[in-house]
Amino acid sequence: MIGAMDTFSDGVTTMAEIKARVLAFARERDWEQFHAPKNLSMALAAEAGELMEHFLWATPEASKDIVGDPGKLAKIEEELADVVIYAMEFANMTGIDVAAAIERKMAANAVKYPVEKAKGRADKYTEL
Repeated sequence: MIGAMDTFSDGVTTMAEIKARVLAFARERDWEQFHAPKNLSMALAAEAGELMEHFLWATPEASKDIVGDPGKLAKIEEELADVVIYAMEFANMTGIDVAAAIERKMAANAVKYPVEKAKGRADKYTEL
């Protein structure tokens, strides 16, 4: 098991390691009993809302300035971590292989959004 003092980094930490840490954290607290897909999906949506709150009413340009402020970025980082933690615990509780799901979704998106039609455009695939 991964120790509490081990350091994670995007460049070296696998999703499996993150999922294991998240699962161990929940198990140590006997929280799995509360982690039904319904509850985790709601918690995930709530945390995504808290992340969005940092950018409420900001223009796209101003949102870039917000993340440029170290104090604000630290709070945003915490909210993003909460989103990812709940997503990983959702995957744990449902048996979803996150990497495989992402690979399948990216392949489907490549079909929906072919480069020659979608490059530089923000339109939905039905409007390309």
